[in-house]
Amino acid sequence: MRKALAFLFLLLATGVHAEDPDVLWKLVNDRCAPAARAGQPPAPCASVDLARRVAVLKDRNGLYQYLAIPTDKITGIEDPAVLDSQFPFAVAWETRHAVEAKRGRPLPRDAISLAVNSRNGRSQNQLHIHVDCLDADTRSRLHGAAIGETFAPFRWKLAGHTYLARILKSPSLDTINPFKLLADHLGTPIGDWTLVVTGATLSDDSPGFILLASNEGRASGEELQDHACLGH
Repeated sequence: MRKALAFLFLLLATGVHAEDPDVLWKLVNDRCAPAARAGQPPAPCASVDLARRVAVLKDRNGLYQYLAIPTDKITGIEDPAVLDSQFPFAVAWETRHAVEAKRGRPLPRDAISLAVNSRNGRSQNQLHIHVDCLDADTRSRLHGAAIGETFAPFRWKLAGHTYLARILKSPSLDTINPFKLLADHLGTPIGDWTLVVTGATLSDDSPGFILLASNEGRASGEELQDHACLGH
């Protein structure tokens, strides 16, 4: 009976659409992080980076999707702590290799996306970054598009919504906080916004990123992801 209950909890915990909005927090705080601190496998998480305070969990939604989840209590994009939280996006970007391993082959830089939904567009009250393939239509529209180094309206709607876009000239996210970049641009709280980061090869052939942000609809940037990784 105990094993059956544990298995049921695991099924619920590994899907962000579980009815309990605190499932992810309970999973990371009560199971993954304590196990890692004790030097044990952090199951059901795939890994826990104790130094950078981020856990990685395979989501049950999609064959290849992972979640990067802070081990500190951070409710979501509206939490002021995101402005000082340096590493979630860095760990999320590194998690692309887990997506590739599940996929069974390397993926182009611009095929990987990291998405954080707004407070109105999410189901869990713990910050989590969706790591998965970028939707092929979005990828096609971004490819070769003229995008500057400051946020500005993107010329096409993506998944039916208007997005701001900017490029980021950096090969990694190790020292960059996309939450702060968006907050600094808007000059207002960002809780009603969604934020998506995708890898890119810039016009000078250097590795970089494209940042996308929107506050339309439920502001769920996850809409730009393809959890089946079709066409990649």
